[in-house]
Amino acid sequence: MKLLLIEDEPLLMDEMEAYLTEQGYRCEKAMSFEAAEDKIALYEYDVIILDITLPGGNGLTLLQMLKKQHSEAGVLIVSAKDSLNDKLIGLNLGADDYMTKPFHLEELNARVNALVRRKSFKGNAQIIVDDLIIDPVAKTVFYRETLVNFTKKEYELLLYFIVNRNRVVSRQSIAEHLWGDHYDIADNFDTVYVHTMNLRKKIAVHTGIDYIKTVYGMGYKFTSA
Repeated sequence: MKLLLIEDEPLLMDEMEAYLTEQGYRCEKAMSFEAAEDKIALYEYDVIILDITLPGGNGLTLLQMLKKQHSEAGVLIVSAKDSLNDKLIGLNLGADDYMTKPFHLEELNARVNALVRRKSFKGNAQIIVDDLIIDPVAKTVFYRETLVNFTKKEYELLLYFIVNRNRVVSRQSIAEHLWGDHYDIADNFDTVYVHTMNLRKKIAVHTGIDYIKTVYGMGYKFTSA
């Protein structure tokens, strides 16, 4: 899952990025209103962690922008202001959750996990596609009772396909999701092709079903019954 961290305190930003990356999230950063505005305009995210007080503007303005764009990202506000009014304004503008600084990183991770489950997986602890069972917390995939071994990138790609089930996703969108700001490393998207083909083969070997279809000239589509 891809996260955008909008926070102007360097130490807190570094701590959040390190901890959430360790939990398996792909993190991008913005430390000012302008940087966050650019990121929101250019990319899509699964969850956005949003500070209210930022150099150059107010985080609530960014929240309004997200809602005007009909963004499906979950928004978790983190703010030093322990004000009921700020909390109510944020939630009324469409934020999904609110945390007051200081907070424990373990709690932040739990809130992010809950948002991902609610937004992408309808609140389910496990994701079931036919006989494939994915546990996003343990990061495991079983076919019936058999563990299916994927690389980290293949697992991330599988989740991305499932979240976008029955939609065509382009190679560029896959590259942006898997590598974030550094997606040019997928030269001519050859790396995306390799990861997709490997994932496709591993699933087919266990299930006998080719879930991932190539849509020529456009990208790929994950389909299921």
